[in-house]
Order: sequence, then structure tokens, then C-alpha cells
Amino acid sequence: MTTVSRDILLRLPKAELHCHLDGSVRPQTMIDLAREMDKPMPAWEEDALQSYMTVDDARHLEDYLERFAVTLSVMQTEAALERIAYELAEDAMRDGVRYIETRFAPVLHVREGLPLENTVDATLRGLARAQREHGVIGRVIVTALRNMAPSVSEELAELAVAYRHRGVVGFDLAGGEAGFPAEEHAAAFAIAHRHDLACTCHAGEGDGADSVRQALHACGAHRLGHATRLIEDTSLTDYCNDRRVPLEICLTSNVQTRAVDSYVAHPLREYFDRGLNVVLNTDNRLMSNVTLTDEFQHASQSLGFSFDELARVALNGFESAFLPWDDRQRLIADVGRDIAALRASA
Repeated sequence: MTTVSRDILLRLPKAELHCHLDGSVRPQTMIDLAREMDKPMPAWEEDALQSYMTVDDARHLEDYLERFAVTLSVMQTEAALERIAYELAEDAMRDGVRYIETRFAPVLHVREGLPLENTVDATLRGLARAQREHGVIGRVIVTALRNMAPSVSEELAELAVAYRHRGVVGFDLAGGEAGFPAEEHAAAFAIAHRHDLACTCHAGEGDGADSVRQALHACGAHRLGHATRLIEDTSLTDYCNDRRVPLEICLTSNVQTRAVDSYVAHPLREYFDRGLNVVLNTDNRLMSNVTLTDEFQHASQSLGFSFDELARVALNGFESAFLPWDDRQRLIADVGRDIAALRASA
């Protein structure tokens, strides 16, 4: 089996649709902010902190999520959020990413008095600066959490709607799935739908295919975060294929959270072969210690994806973005030309 070279995959233009802001902080930035804020850190040297934050011992999704307490401790000011958003977009640009949707739960960043609106403003400022300086286009998805009251999700949906024409392109539901059904937050998704805001939903990562069914049919999600266990329900898998529902696939974090046993065992290959609309993503660049180029490389090395197949996956990302159609068309045209040139030089 011939694998695609890392250089080619780095140069392949990519879109990142599933990337958590609080899971993608540079270790050195965490150290800098902790010193400024007089906050504790589990390690004070960059490599040691990266090692601590990389989740390689999780038993399940909930274990994986525990590391977020560390990053959130230094993400309670506008300056910190703006810096982290800027650096994430800068890192993505160096990874060959042309467009990134970063998601975060504003309610987790108000512990020291920051208003919800300010968390969004600061994040958008960071992304806008990265776009001016580096050309990478960045947008925000506001995320609610399954373990919080549905009323909180509704408040966050209203917040997302208020910023719909100011850089927020979607609404999401995340957090531990088991015991926290998405359908309990259907009213929040209804708010987004009433105001024509696109929706995604984490499902089928920490629970079975019924969780995906709820995301689709109770919440009306337009995209699915992970959908790793969708494959367990043949009818629902066909439904997603027939309606071209994008699946936001995150290979490395699925291995870490034990959603799958290994890269080789991941259903991405079967999804692709059956024609589903799959998109590769990092999920959390810090906790998974991964880049989007790494994820494409895993697909090539472990699942036998060819250059042409990975080019199709990359295009899926741009086609499935929550951008307005005219903006997507321009990106798709530009990326298509660049992929053709890359194919010719490969």
C-alpha cells in the first residue's frame, strides 16, 4: 500500500470544521497566562506540559474531558481568549488550513465575571486579526453542554443568534453523552432553527447510534460531530448518506476516548466507501497532540486513503462549511485549482 507523503498532505488545502478553542491552546501560552494570572499549572516547562495535557490514558470520553479544567483556568479574560483564538488560527494556517470553524462554550469563560458577549467578541477579534495577517478565514460555533440545564443551552442559542451576522456561523451541543440525551436540549436548537442559524451536534462518540438519531431528528442537526457509532444503525447511516449529512470525523480523539480501538478500526474507511460526506478534523489540537495534517496522514497510513480520496475529503470540508453559499463557492473554486496543481506536481 502506497501512502501519501506528509509534504503533500501539508500542502493540501484543508478546512477544519470541528476544533475546540479550549482544547487547542499552545502549552507555552498556558504557561505565560498562568504566570500573569498567578494560576497553578501541572508543569511549567513546555514539553512537560504538552505531555501532561496529551490524553493517552482515558478510559472513556469523560476521562478525556477532565483535562479541559486546566486550559479553562487561564481562559477567563478577553485578552486570553483573543490571544488563544489568534494563535489557533495561526497554527491552522501553518497546517495548510484555509478555513477554520472553532467552537467553544462561552458559559465556561465567565467564572471571573466576564459577560457572555465579551467572550464571543474577544474570540472573534483574535480570528479577525489572524485573517488580516495570515489570510486564514476563521469563524465561531457557539457550543452548549449536555450536562447543563436546558435553559442554559437556550441562552447560548440566543447568544449565537445575536452574533449570526458578526462571525458566529453555528450552534452546537457537546459534553459527555451517556445519561445526557440531546433531545432534552431540543428547544435550544429550535431557537437556532427559527433564526436560520446552522447547527451541528456531538453524537455517537460517547454513546450509541440512538444518540445520533436524537441529534438528527430531535435537534435537527445539519452536521454531526464524530458520528463514530452511526455505523451501528444501517437505516440511519443510509439516511445520512442520502441527505449528504456531513460527518465531522476526528480520528485521534476517537482512539483516545476509546470510541474505537485503533485507527485501523475506525469506520471512516467504510463511511467513505459507502459514499457518506466525511470531513477530517483535529477536535482538540492540544489534548490529542495532533495537527490536521497528522489526521490526513493517519487516514493514508492506517486506512489506505489515496491522494485523490483525501483531496475529496478536503473538498468535503469546504463544501460543508457553515459559510454563506457564495463564500463557499469562491473557496471551493480556489481550492479546486490548488488541488489540481498539487496533483500535477505530486
